[in-house]
Formats: sequence, structure tokens, C-alpha cells
Amino acid sequence: MDIELNVTLLTLGGFKYRYLYFVIMFMVYILIICSNSTIVWLIVVQKSLHEPMYIFIAALLVNSVVLSTVIYPKLLIDFLSEKQIILYQACLFQVFLFYALSCSEFLLLSAMAYDRYVSICKPLQYPSIMRRTRVNIFLLLCWFLPAIQVAVPIAGNANTPLCNFTLKGIFCNNSSNHLYCVNSRELSIYGMVVLFNVALSPMFFILFTYIKIIIVAYQSCGNVRKKAAQTCLPHVLVLMNYSCLLTYDMVIVRLESEFPKTARFIMTLQFVTYNPLCNPIIYGLKMKEISKHLKILNKAEVL
Repeated sequence: MDIELNVTLLTLGGFKYRYLYFVIMFMVYILIICSNSTIVWLIVVQKSLHEPMYIFIAALLVNSVVLSTVIYPKLLIDFLSEKQIILYQACLFQVFLFYALSCSEFLLLSAMAYDRYVSICKPLQYPSIMRRTRVNIFLLLCWFLPAIQVAVPIAGNANTPLCNFTLKGIFCNNSSNHLYCVNSRELSIYGMVVLFNVALSPMFFILFTYIKIIIVAYQSCGNVRKKAAQTCLPHVLVLMNYSCLLTYDMVIVRLESEFPKTARFIMTLQFVTYNPLCNPIIYGLKMKEISKHLKILNKAEVL
């Protein structure tokens, strides 16, 4: 432990092949920013994409870029440093941003599922239900509800005594719970409530919504089934991808003592790489309107 002027430093798990990882992760980070920003830019400049579904997609991609920015800059600095350390207060702030933004993804996917449900199951009422004001309210709730709920356990742990100053991970996440001398039972219960509110509950809502959409599409004509497949499949793929990764993040804390360091490192890298890279690929290839504008953009660049 290094303590100076009441400043507590934590030591992160070390890295082998630091410079190789730096080059790889720096390229990945640039790719994440460029790929997500390109689609967001298309949605902003193309008036034909100024619809609720595409606004939610843009919000999801912006969320992915911000979430990556919470992790990658510090991670890249650590790859170049002999000692990987972080201020305890900075670690708590990273935990807060990481889980607030992660839970926002589930709520954004819930908003997308509701948008698709209204569009396919109640097409005549869609313009009146999905007004710009309601879309803006959904976006605010998707970002502020997780932040408010995640802030409570973070604030509760701010003054909790530490008995361990080595974090088994490459950034601050749930593994920080193993730093405390005693874990608060009340905060643990509250954490489970937050997990249900901003992750499990939205997931059940999304599954229920898409089941309803499938039933309606199956009973309707071919055009409705085609529309459901084209617009819902990308959201389902993103949900499956993100659910698996977040489940890993939750489970790894329970298995931390038995989990090999190298395997934990590789799986954590997958967590911070796959989702922000997969989202623009899935939406860029599977969403017909976005794919069309991307092709036009590529042709213009070639010319």
C-alpha cells in the first residue's frame, strides 16, 4: 500500500507482453471510435434516419463509445507503465461509470424492443405513441435511472476499510468487492435489487416483447414477418451478446479465487472488445437503411 496525504493507491493485476497488448488494444480502441461514430454520424446527417428506432441505435452506439472510453485510456496507460496503480477514489469512479453505462445498455435495448413492438403490433398508433418527447424521456431514463441506483453502493463503500490493496483485474469492476475487510450485507442486498431493476427486469421485458412480436408476425402477412425479421434480429443478437458478457462479469467475481489469471485476463479483454465492436457491425450489416447509406458513403469515398 502507498499512502501519502490520505491518498490510497491500488495495484492492478500486472501484464505480460505489455507493448504488444498496447498496440493491439490501441488499434481496437481507434476502430471502436471510428466504427461507432460513423454510424452515429450517418444517423445524425441523414433525415431519413431521424426515426425513433435509429435514434435509439445512435444512443446505444454513443453509450458503447463512452463505456470504452471509461476503460481503454487507463488500460493503455497501464500497458506502458512498469507498475499498474490507480487511486482508490478513481477506481470507485470507474466502477460507477462502468456499471451505470452497462446497465444503460439493457434499458436502451428495452426501449428499442418497445419501439419495435409498437411499430409492428400497433402500426396505426405508432406516430402518436413514439413522439419525439417520449423518445427523449426514454433516453433520459435509460441513462439516469442506472446512474442513480448504481451511485448508492459506490457511495456506501467510499469509506469502507480496505484489507487488500491488489485488484485481480485489468480495470475496476465487481472484483473491487474483494478489497474490503467486511462486505456490507445491506449493500449486497441492495446490489441484487439494482441488478434486478436495471438488468434482469429489462431482459425479461425484452424477451416478453419479442415473443409478442413473433406471435403477431407469425399470424400476419409476409411483409410483416419480413419487417420483424429485418428490424428485430439485430437487437436480439446484441442482447444475446451483451447478456453473455455481463453474466461472465458477474460470475467471475464468485470464481475469482479459482480462476486462472491468464484466462481471466483474456476473458476480460473479450468483454471490453466484443460488444463495442460487434454493435456497429451488426447494425451496419443487418439494418437495411443504415447498410444502404454506408454503401453510398463507400462509393463516394472511392470516387
